[in-house]
Amino acid sequence: CKCEMKNILHVLNVPFVISYFLGDQLLYMREKGYNEYIICSSSSSLADLSSRYLFYYKEIGIYRKFSILADIKAVIQICNYIKYHDMDIVNGHTPKAGMLAMFAAFVMRVPKRIYFRHGLLYETSTGIKRYIFVFAEKMASLLATDVVCVSPYLIEKSLKDGLSPKKKMILLNRGSCNGVDAMGQFNPNKIDHVKLEALKRKYGIDENAWVIGYTGRIVKDKGIIELVEAYKILKRQYLNLYLLLVGPEEERDRLPDDVMSLIHNDERIILTGLVDQKIEYYYALMNILVLASYREGFGTSIIEASAMRLPVLTTSHTGCRDAILEEKTGLFITHDPLMIASTIETLIGDLELVKKLGRNGRLFVERNFERHLIWREIEKLYL
Repeated sequence: CKCEMKNILHVLNVPFVISYFLGDQLLYMREKGYNEYIICSSSSSLADLSSRYLFYYKEIGIYRKFSILADIKAVIQICNYIKYHDMDIVNGHTPKAGMLAMFAAFVMRVPKRIYFRHGLLYETSTGIKRYIFVFAEKMASLLATDVVCVSPYLIEKSLKDGLSPKKKMILLNRGSCNGVDAMGQFNPNKIDHVKLEALKRKYGIDENAWVIGYTGRIVKDKGIIELVEAYKILKRQYLNLYLLLVGPEEERDRLPDDVMSLIHNDERIILTGLVDQKIEYYYALMNILVLASYREGFGTSIIEASAMRLPVLTTSHTGCRDAILEEKTGLFITHDPLMIASTIETLIGDLELVKKLGRNGRLFVERNFERHLIWREIEKLYL
């Protein structure tokens, strides 16, 4: 059957996102009979990822910055790869890689061209950058046969800003691009407490600690400055309070030097750097997750935290709003550090509320975002 032998190509900027956007979905599709290929920029981690997820790959320079010569070269290389492997489906992820992928697939007459809209970079951009990002979104959408939006918010925003026609846009169940492994990896009942205690010792977290958690890139867009300010307000009163920041620092949209200095020098602020395996143990260290994001397509960390029975505090004006049920699985916050601190303090003083939000959160994820629910939706799209 031809549908069982389809060749599927994913085009991405960097290997870092492979585990998050795709991960075990690649193994699932392989078991279904699909051949999975990935194109992204060169990295020493690609070989390991290929071995772990069983995909073929090609290293092509797809950079975040726009460059006419470099981008034309990348499109030609993508076209050649599509032709050589006779691709049936091409998926483009993120605006820059997505636009190049959709252009190459259109030129090569690939019948199924899917652009995954994970978020909108232009929401926090100004000047010429904003126009470039909007142009990339519109071009990727124009050349695609389907546009997968990872949240209802993104569909609403795309229509409002004229990025895509409604008939092209698709939502996978209630949102996300890959779901969450709520039954396996992100299952609090499967945490090895010996390993958890070892992790606590590694980071010097006291037995009676109350841990405010965050996972993601350490950048301004994620509301890290406001979260650190909220922590500073609370730390004077709560001597057992810790702030756990799980994720890599980045140059683009980097935090101010004074904020980074405070993070590195406060003994109760823990900055882990990139964690690409066993991240569930870091959620298990937390009492709550806070994502005070200015720009978010959906908020994968929210459903991961909810699967681990953590209450979530997040903003209501981004795609984060689609990852929680307000006052049932989490609470909405603004970007005011005082308001964030006050909401955290409410949870510190109400253990029953923390437990209730956590329980409801896990049920919400199991019913709507368990990864096989999302994978089956993607497979329907492929067919």
